[in-house]
Amino acid sequence: MPRKYRHIKDYEKELIEYIQQGHTLRETGEKFGFAYKEMRDFKTRYNRNQKKLAAGIAIKPKGRPRKDGNKLPPSVQQLSKLSQLQYELASKDRYIKRIEMENELMRDFLSLTERK
Repeated sequence: MPRKYRHIKDYEKELIEYIQQGHTLRETGEKFGFAYKEMRDFKTRYNRNQKKLAAGIAIKPKGRPRKDGNKLPPSVQQLSKLSQLQYELASKDRYIKRIEMENELMRDFLSLTERK
């Protein structure tokens, strides 16, 4: 028997509009097929995120980053495309400099131990 699961975040706009029209969480949940507890938790998360946005705090995703997800941090993703490319170039330059330093240290170590 397949599981009937729908992510409540997919219905965020419709749910908020329906709640703002004056309907209760229970009525909203019944209309869209969600339990009252799911609606209550969704509304709590939504309000928390709205407060963070109003205060200027960036909302970061929870947990471990996905392997196929964006490699850029959320603060950089909000910038223009040119700024994103500059960030990527700067991070690649830092990586290259780090590798060069490691290579130089390895060469110095090998020369001090009289190896080639």
